Amino acid sequence: MHGSRTATTKRQPGPRTMRVLGIETSCDETGVALFDSERGLLAHALHSQVELHAEYGGVVPEIASRDHVRKLLPLVSHCLAEAGLDRDDIDGVAYTAGPGLIGALLVGASTGRSLALALGVPALPVHHMEGHLLAPMLEADPPELPFVALLVSGGHSMLVEVRTIGDYRLLGETLDDAAGEAFDKTAKLLGLGYPGGPALARLAEQGDPSRFPFPRPMTDRPGLDFSFSGLKTHTRNLYQRHAAERDADVTLEADIAAGFQLAVVDTLAIKCRRAMQHTRARQLVIAGGVGANLTLRERLKADGEKHGWAVAYPRLAFCTDNGAMIAYAGCQRLLAGEHTGLGIAARARWPLDELKPPATEAAA
Repeated sequence: MHGSRTATTKRQPGPRTMRVLGIETSCDETGVALFDSERGLLAHALHSQVELHAEYGGVVPEIASRDHVRKLLPLVSHCLAEAGLDRDDIDGVAYTAGPGLIGALLVGASTGRSLALALGVPALPVHHMEGHLLAPMLEADPPELPFVALLVSGGHSMLVEVRTIGDYRLLGETLDDAAGEAFDKTAKLLGLGYPGGPALARLAEQGDPSRFPFPRPMTDRPGLDFSFSGLKTHTRNLYQRHAAERDADVTLEADIAAGFQLAVVDTLAIKCRRAMQHTRARQLVIAGGVGANLTLRERLKADGEKHGWAVAYPRLAFCTDNGAMIAYAGCQRLLAGEHTGLGIAARARWPLDELKPPATEAAA
């Protein structure tokens, strides 16, 4: 990076224009992006740690944190170069403050706050889930507010009514394992590689989802909450019952994977339909890493066409963790006048219902 203006000579952006650097380090992906309130997304870059964690079968927090330290500033430099900007052109910094791995969060928070202080611009902590909820707004044809969002990832499964930025009503959430977590654990049970979710989805394409009956958890009772731990247990018991057939039955794992995936997709689709009926919304948004699952996308698209509501997704690159969604969310709040003090914010747990619209936020 280059540039030499001091904080006291920092140019002031116009009343409705802002260029924000977004930093995402909540787990095992280092994401950086530059968002301009008038021109949109200028640049984004992502470094995945999949290869680092693969030999352990899951994310190792200390390894994740150390890799964020190595990769974050080079990615900032890369984005600035791609956008043709200097550090001085940044009007604000937004960083993921939670929820997530606390060590990983602190890397992004301390770097983001330090950059902002050096440049004389505001820094804003952003809720990771808010970033996912607003990721579809980065598209050329963004969904109209209000909408219902299904947020499904490795750590979260929830249905949220999004009325406006910061005004979110939690409709339902998982009572145990998230959908992505259930995918990963089932993939590990079947001996698939890491990350498990995409590997299981690929195997399911080769299987017969009707061979084995799977339950659809909590769909036989009212409400919008989820539960996937029982489905995971059902899969393990089924796999163990057929242990003697594994060598001879070449489609066993694929058929189990297909049945499991369809059960998750059906469960999510049923809950989405209930949420749309409950809120009378006309727009459904799918966000989070599991939103990249093609079977889920096809099912919800068909449901939308059948019942008369639109379905929107962020592009595949923005379904998983990324800096662009953080830059966008931070930019909207900074434009509305939200600001914080000089402290560094990082929270491993941060309930979504603690968020408020930008106009009601007090300085921290």
